Amino acid sequence: MPTDVIMPQMGESIFEGTITKWLKKAGDSVEKDEPLFEISTDKVDAEIPSPVAGVLSEIRVRAGETVQINAVIAVVYEPGEAQSAEAPAAVGTPVVMPQMGESIFEGTITKWLKQLGDHVEKDEPLFEISTDKVDAEIAAPVAGILTEIKVAAGATVEINTVVAMIGGSAPAAPAPAVAEAADPVAAPAEASAPPPPIDPERRLRSSPLVRRIAEENKLALAQVAGTGSDGRITKEDILRHLSAHGPGSAQAPAPAAPEPLATPSTLPGTVVPLSRMRAIIAERMVESKRISPHVHTVYKVDMTRIARLRDRERVRFDQQHGLKLTFMPFIAAAAVQALAKYPVVNSSLIDGSIHYHANVNLGIAVALEWGLIVPVVRQAEKRSFLELARIMADLATRARSKKLQPDEVQGGTFTLTNSGVFGGEFGTPILNQPESAILAIGGLRKEPVVLTDAEGNDTIAIRSVQYFCLGFDHRTVDGADSGKFMTHFKKTLEGWDREIG
Repeated sequence: MPTDVIMPQMGESIFEGTITKWLKKAGDSVEKDEPLFEISTDKVDAEIPSPVAGVLSEIRVRAGETVQINAVIAVVYEPGEAQSAEAPAAVGTPVVMPQMGESIFEGTITKWLKQLGDHVEKDEPLFEISTDKVDAEIAAPVAGILTEIKVAAGATVEINTVVAMIGGSAPAAPAPAVAEAADPVAAPAEASAPPPPIDPERRLRSSPLVRRIAEENKLALAQVAGTGSDGRITKEDILRHLSAHGPGSAQAPAPAAPEPLATPSTLPGTVVPLSRMRAIIAERMVESKRISPHVHTVYKVDMTRIARLRDRERVRFDQQHGLKLTFMPFIAAAAVQALAKYPVVNSSLIDGSIHYHANVNLGIAVALEWGLIVPVVRQAEKRSFLELARIMADLATRARSKKLQPDEVQGGTFTLTNSGVFGGEFGTPILNQPESAILAIGGLRKEPVVLTDAEGNDTIAIRSVQYFCLGFDHRTVDGADSGKFMTHFKKTLEGWDREIG
């Protein structure tokens, strides 16, 4: 039987790879684990072995092309079943259920974004999936016609299962010669070199990595000449453009507003089945309450100093950094500082041993119209205030548009959840296993507060206050530990003296 050879994921933050060289040609015999082709990514160059022994009957992606992870790039037939090298290529390209993280072995197709017979472009969203870790849109691996849907919406299948077929795609045309193509990041040209004009009618094709580079450099992709198949903009294209012309001077044109996300009916009298995400949330919450003896402690924090600082700085912060200055990065920074001082709160009880984590991987709970997700700020203790603000805003935006990657919702060691966003005083949160603690943020409001000066005189003043509730696992964290952590957290916020950038 045929075995698909896919572009592997060579690291948590790697989303595509370039085939630099085929070590075998169509019709060659290959042994299992024998080097089949070479790839290059942002992080590593490597030889990729054949997953099985057999005959390399079909090569679907040529040397020099860049494709997303999990794209089918070749087909190997077992001995005795291989197609003749002269036989026509298989009709259509299989679309497989991708692996959305190391611990994910299945996914549920929640929605097909294309219908049978529809034309699809390469990298165009084809269907939506839901897993234990993330909801995501899955892109078409090639351009062509959606000729078969093998798995209906609502079905759950194992990773690498073929869920659809795309046919009618033509072989990619050779990329046009480009000056200095061998060195896409050569010495930049003079700053006066004008970028090519924007063609508003041009349909842009690019990978998520390319779009991220463009966004970080405020560059309109329409200014970049694409040398890939059908004018696709590759990583080399955008790096070459940045070397020659530098970052963009203006924001790229605003994308069209996304269509509203469909949500289950909540009309009185209706009965609807649990969505995949709601079922997973239910399972995780019950499991967490069963595993951990939950304890909660509530502290009131005087946020007046920070509220005044924010009022003074938010216009400048927005203009200088393109970010709204919210209270979240202040809270996150104070929590990270307290976790560094009291690492028992940044721990996990696993298999009878307490793991004191080397880094603070800060989870930020994001409410969605269809559930809840917790993207993670990795190594938060190494981030500046500005970095925390930027990363949290980016994660929240991409969580709401289903653009998170699997590694961005795994490995958290401590979680923040903003239960006060709807006006509540505070919440008593459930732990995000296997974390030992979670901090719920209450609503910010003004209250009359008794203030005592150095001579012991009392006065009443209007102050901005906020309640914070720490939920913790009493197997690893004692009341004294939680008290020390929250006291340090409170003092950091009330006496804020850090630069915000």
